[in-house]
Amino acid sequence: MLRGRWIGMLLLCLLVAGVFAWLGQWQLERAIETDPPAPGATEQVKLLDEVVAPGEYLPEPLVGQRVEASGTWIPGDFIVVSSRFNDGVQGYWVTGQLRVAERTSIAVAIGWAPDRETADAAVEELEAGVDGTEVPVAGRIISDEGPQVPPQSDPYQLDRMSSAALLSRWHDIEQLDVYRPYLASTTASAGLVDISSPAPEEMSPVNWLNVFYAVEWAIFAGFAFYLWYRLAKDAWEREVEEFEDAAAAETP
Repeated sequence: MLRGRWIGMLLLCLLVAGVFAWLGQWQLERAIETDPPAPGATEQVKLLDEVVAPGEYLPEPLVGQRVEASGTWIPGDFIVVSSRFNDGVQGYWVTGQLRVAERTSIAVAIGWAPDRETADAAVEELEAGVDGTEVPVAGRIISDEGPQVPPQSDPYQLDRMSSAALLSRWHDIEQLDVYRPYLASTTASAGLVDISSPAPEEMSPVNWLNVFYAVEWAIFAGFAFYLWYRLAKDAWEREVEEFEDAAAAETP
């Protein structure tokens, strides 16, 4: 084991183990949140532009943050999204495009309906009430659910709350900035039911997935030394066996 090649391999293992140890420390540092959100932070109402900017992803600690905004509804853009649950009951959401600033919009879930007929009636009422007046909207800011391929039976059906999918059906979208997350209104209108949106669970200051990764890197570092030990030991045992066989062959 003291031969040059094995000492060289040991130094290489030390280098590899050092890299693994650094990666483990890096993961561990990110596993512990040194500045976690204060308890009840999501229940403090903030302005929309204080929480997230158009086109940006919503940071995880701010998912479910209560926000308020004001804007005007864009006519023709009240769209029904199916497969929405309210307190365990499946139904529909009626959504709309809220123009919150010049060429800037956010998707808003206005309210819940137990059946499609009620949702369609709410759409008609909302369309009839659009007059360009600025309206206030308060609710929770939620991450985009991502687009989904619509069923073949109804290519216009939406089953996910996706700002990207809604944008493809909105009007007046040239040079339009859009918020990636959507706003779930806490107060419904047009005969709809308020969307059930309880406060999100308090986040743990420890990210256990990162802790698991840190442990993995420590195991990899240990395995590097074990691999060197096994290879060196096997080579030593072969040399001892060859020496004993040679000695036995020379003995009369």
